[in-house]
Amino acid sequence: MRSLSPLIVFLVLYLVTSIVLQDFYSVPIAVAFLLSAVYALLGMGGTFKERVNAFTQGAGEQNMQLMLLIFVLSGAFAASAKAMGAVDSTVNLTLNILPKELLLPGVFLASCFISFSIGTSCGTIAALTPVAVGIAEATDMNIPLMVGLVVGGTYFGDNLSFISDTTIIATQTQGCRMKDKFRVNLRIVLPVAVLLLITYFAIGKEMQTEVTVGSFQTVKLLPYLCIILTAIYGMNVILVLILGLASTGIIGMLTGDFTILSWFSYMNEGMMGMAELILCTFLAGGILSVIRSQGGIDYIIQHITRHIDSRKGAEYAIAALVALVNVCTANNTVAIITTGGIAHDIAQRFGIDPRRSASILDTMSCFAQGLLPYGAQVLIAAGLAGINPISIIPYLYYPLLIGIAVLISIAVGYPKLK
Repeated sequence: MRSLSPLIVFLVLYLVTSIVLQDFYSVPIAVAFLLSAVYALLGMGGTFKERVNAFTQGAGEQNMQLMLLIFVLSGAFAASAKAMGAVDSTVNLTLNILPKELLLPGVFLASCFISFSIGTSCGTIAALTPVAVGIAEATDMNIPLMVGLVVGGTYFGDNLSFISDTTIIATQTQGCRMKDKFRVNLRIVLPVAVLLLITYFAIGKEMQTEVTVGSFQTVKLLPYLCIILTAIYGMNVILVLILGLASTGIIGMLTGDFTILSWFSYMNEGMMGMAELILCTFLAGGILSVIRSQGGIDYIIQHITRHIDSRKGAEYAIAALVALVNVCTANNTVAIITTGGIAHDIAQRFGIDPRRSASILDTMSCFAQGLLPYGAQVLIAAGLAGINPISIIPYLYYPLLIGIAVLISIAVGYPKLK
């Protein structure tokens, strides 16, 4: 249990303290991560050098650095797109096309569609979060709610897309075809998506605010179209953001919204706005690496798997295993890689269909990742929206409900598989 104590320190410092004080701004999240990192470096087993090495390896891990690069590019793109009027034009076009009762389901559906098309959540969040914030400001709606629609919808694609890394790894580790896993998975999560669309439509109908619709310039929609179309085409998310950033500069200078020097200034402003997010990601990566090196992941695996005595219990064990490892790694892809082989052994031992074990692995990792205030998706959305990550969590209905749907499907044995 001691191996998991850095994570407990963070939860006490940030979550518990904030709940007690009823103020999630009372303890800056970066400070909570810093103090937890100091504890991990000073209070864990092994030599100090070994702990420092584990910390730096986790903070400098390839996927971590890739994530930081995405954050930097996203911040630069979001700031320059806002400066040249792309956000305002996209928001006004949306308000012109959609009646107010369709705004909430429209944003959620757009997030589901784009994330399914591109197979990743980060690119979707970078493209849609500024638009969602703009809609919220224009209609006087709750900004964390609108951001929650975007973040929640991205897990629809992350969970189901054929080009999602979580889908690929889950099917490979369990030994089933992606299309077979997709069919099983869809039967579990589609009712959740439909239920939320209906709920968001009902909420939209009850909105009493008057929507002020402004004008839009078609040319200023191009940066977002560039982001969405290149991502759907299958381009790497880094290239997608670079092309989007270049388009904001070219269009902004052609329309006279800024000069090349002021564009550089806006990019710098956007990157600096992501500083807290980058610090949190760096520190979280190091802390979680220390936990892994101290045997925290092995502790979870051993304690969950030792009491399995039935197929239903085995399915619950797989679900709990990937979710808890995800909490300790803050990365659903890494969580599936870590637990996939063990889940496969459990599934074979208790006669669980590979399509089902792959579906449980993928969906429960998205459930856990979607509700982490220190997960990359929540952090990047909060950074782009300029709000506290914790304020988004109460509105992440989709990841919460798909986790509940998996537990219900295990309890009732749904879907029946031949």
